[in-house]
Amino acid sequence: MKKNDLLFIGFMLFSMFFGAGNLIFPPFLGIQSGTSYWTAILGFIVTGVGLPVIVIAAVSIVDGGIQSIGNRVHPIFSTIFTVIVYLCIGPFLAIPRNANVAYEMGVKPFLHGSAQQSSLSLFIFSIVFFALVFLVSLNPDKMSKYLGRWITPVLLISMVVLCVVGIIKLAGHPSLAPVGNYKTHSFFQGFIDGYSTMDALASLAFGIVILTAVKRRGVKDKKQLTSYTLKAGVIAGAILALVYVSLGFIGVKMASEGTFSNGTDVLTATSTLVLGQGGKALLGFIFTLACFTTVVGLTTACGEYFSALIPKFSYKTVVITITVIGFILSNLGLNLILKFSVPFLEMAYPITIVLVVLTFFHKLFRGSKRVYGFALFFTGIFSLFEGLQGFGLSLGPVKTFTQALPLASVGLEWVVPALVGIVIGLIFTKWDRHTNTPHSLKTKASEQSL
Repeated sequence: MKKNDLLFIGFMLFSMFFGAGNLIFPPFLGIQSGTSYWTAILGFIVTGVGLPVIVIAAVSIVDGGIQSIGNRVHPIFSTIFTVIVYLCIGPFLAIPRNANVAYEMGVKPFLHGSAQQSSLSLFIFSIVFFALVFLVSLNPDKMSKYLGRWITPVLLISMVVLCVVGIIKLAGHPSLAPVGNYKTHSFFQGFIDGYSTMDALASLAFGIVILTAVKRRGVKDKKQLTSYTLKAGVIAGAILALVYVSLGFIGVKMASEGTFSNGTDVLTATSTLVLGQGGKALLGFIFTLACFTTVVGLTTACGEYFSALIPKFSYKTVVITITVIGFILSNLGLNLILKFSVPFLEMAYPITIVLVVLTFFHKLFRGSKRVYGFALFFTGIFSLFEGLQGFGLSLGPVKTFTQALPLASVGLEWVVPALVGIVIGLIFTKWDRHTNTPHSLKTKASEQSL
């Protein structure tokens, strides 16, 4: 495979990753972390960049991707987990979130009218947006051409202009004290904030898309497939890290310019401050393009997965269904969509992290289903508790117990239960092997003959 092809595949992966969450959260992290910015952004990069690249690597190593990884726990778990991940990073959460953010930043700031007119403009925008998504997603063979060769370079140039001008023109510096958990746990708060990009979950789907893109360029050898896929992930990850650091540092500098409620407000104020009305237009263009490329990537990934899972539904049929559902949900409003995103991520991310980590140590415990099962069971219980609390449910004594666990103060109360599950799985695995040794089997046979 040519180096240019690898570079464009890396660009394509970056463009699929880089959506609404990737733009919104880093600058707000910069605002809140203040003098602890570099520690906080490091934590953010671990889960916002490192984890997605690791997931891409895991998918490339295991034949069959996320489905095969899940099968190491149990086929039923694999199907349920995979379907939930695809639905949530696809039509039921990430796709409508990105489409709505594209409207909120790319169109709404330039409109003046009533709420009814705003709803109508969102409806019209959604029709055009999802029509274009459908047309580009319809031919996945050409996606690297659309995203890697054309759209991503334009997106990167726009981001460079905004970040460079913002960092040069803004006079502020990281002198303000951090707020909230950034005061005492800046790294871990950044680590948790990295969940919101949803890129680790998306990697479970994008990994297959990248593998397919590499295979279509004539690469057949397993080691080469893994190598090229990982290199594409590193290229995308390096660009993501650079963008996160730049956007976060803009947030640090904007801290002295006023009070902001979210990262969108930070970037809107920044673009207007340093570039005037043209800056607002540039920011709207960046958001629209970034959200569009992510939605195309997610639609393609979901189309390929569900058409393979249910053969009677063609790829085109699935893509039509996804775009229609995304269109409907995007018109419900951004606040309603975001209300469900954080609790879901708090439930899904720990399971994904543990599953991927175990994948890399698979040979050390000989792929024991006991280890996978107990580890995921304990992780799932405590991540479920965290998610239910995020939805506003009062768990009473359960909350008291979970808050007493190590690392609970930094939002990682699931870590110790996961380790306990691994240990229990190893103990049961060792016991099973002991009771099934030739000597033990011979003893049992002798006892039965008596």
